[in-house]
Amino acid sequence: MALFEDEVVAAVAATAAVLSPRVRKVARKGVVYGLAGALKAGDIAVAAARGAARAAQATEATAPRSAKPSPPAEQPSTRPGQERSTRPRSRSRGTAAGS
Repeated sequence: MALFEDEVVAAVAATAAVLSPRVRKVARKGVVYGLAGALKAGDIAVAAARGAARAAQATEATAPRSAKPSPPAEQPSTRPGQERSTRPRSRSRGTAAGS
């Protein structure tokens, strides 16, 4: 049988740490430095993205353009799924005009 339970020891240690001025000072510094580091990392990421965007725009602006535009893509003569019939169509469409 243990003299103290693990949960009680952990709770007492956490309470003592929270109430200790030295531990609070160290924790506060850690939070401040951690937040500052996160903000700096965000600034670096944004600056890198802006630099990449500027480089892409500069590359696009200096790329040679062709003097003659390419011809449009050839359009299919039938709708998709419809085969062109090789049989000639009749000119009448069912009923005669006089009937």
